[in-house]
Amino acid sequence: MSAIPTRHPDKPGPVPAPVRLLATALGVGAPSAAQWQRLGRQLTAGDEPMAALVEWMTTAGSATTRPLFDRILVEGIAGVPDAPEPLRRFFAEFEPIPTWVDPAMIVRGQRALRRCGADGMYIARDVSLMGGYQFSSFNMTLIRTGTLEKGSNKRFAETMQWAMDVIADDGLTLRGSGYRATLRVRLIHEYVRRYVAELPDWRAGDWGLPVNQTDMAATLVGALVAPPVGALGLGVVLSPRELEAIAHLTRYVGWLMGVDDEWLPRSFRDAVRILYHTLGALSAPDESSRQLAVPMADDPLAWHYRALAGLRRRVARSQHLSIASGFLGPRVMRALGLPAFVLPWYPLVRFPVNVVRSVAALALPGGIERAAARGAREHDVLMRTMMGTEDTTIGASAKVLTVA
Repeated sequence: MSAIPTRHPDKPGPVPAPVRLLATALGVGAPSAAQWQRLGRQLTAGDEPMAALVEWMTTAGSATTRPLFDRILVEGIAGVPDAPEPLRRFFAEFEPIPTWVDPAMIVRGQRALRRCGADGMYIARDVSLMGGYQFSSFNMTLIRTGTLEKGSNKRFAETMQWAMDVIADDGLTLRGSGYRATLRVRLIHEYVRRYVAELPDWRAGDWGLPVNQTDMAATLVGALVAPPVGALGLGVVLSPRELEAIAHLTRYVGWLMGVDDEWLPRSFRDAVRILYHTLGALSAPDESSRQLAVPMADDPLAWHYRALAGLRRRVARSQHLSIASGFLGPRVMRALGLPAFVLPWYPLVRFPVNVVRSVAALALPGGIERAAARGAREHDVLMRTMMGTEDTTIGASAKVLTVA
């Protein structure tokens, strides 16, 4: 059995208070000794089915095999009858929708995540992504795939585009936008593993495998579960059925992404357990945390506004720092090189607005559908504000694709 990389601490580290309080409220305790060992060992585990496929694609020539992969995503394996056996074998496993998937719950989860609107995406940006820069060993992979050159604004826009594809109407139907986007991300992850692991300065004994199972589990729940959890703190009230549906959606997306079954949540409580345990295992900030977080805090100063751009950019920077400070707390903010305390004015202002909207959505006929449509519009506006007309193709900011 593989040795546990030295990045894995002897005991869980501190976790942001909101996550710790939610875990306690749901009866989620610290990981057992066996669970803690497993978190460490999974730092060396990758995605075997995709590894086998990419090994073949690389040997056969990515110039011809990558277009075939993309074609199958759109047309299905049946639409490419002359597909080589390695592609047929992979898609025979991951194209059929598993019998445990409940389509009605997927739709409910997508609608709930859209209902979180721009505030859900703010949590994804300011808490999940920027707070995730505490994961210093994970940062070692990010830095080697061109994150610093392309910028954090670009990275978040690509992640947001993936999320928008996943939660769109029919996004997770077979060959839907989210289905295709998730399998493309999975392919990119394998190219990243191969590229980074072969770099002469990669210290496998210290850091494990790039984009390993523990990191992927943390990223999965950080992207799809942490935003609605944080949105609760901004006044977005989600019903228990919606929270369970979000967990079910996360399980299916994780399965498509190549996350091992043991890290796929069976319930909302289970999703919080995975979030709580992985945060305690991975949060070890260092200089790279500040190197990545400080420029991201300033990204709003370059956003695209049609009127009063200078003023609105400064307000946006203050807004997003207020969200980060309110949810991450002084200890994490200092570790990220950011002001230890910023008045959480945006959460305070936004909370009553979202409570009223949530009550209306849950109480009025058609309210959830209208709220979800409003949230989707807010997502589009946020994307245009961040990126203007710039390309948000998923994976475009990873220089690994230029050598894949």
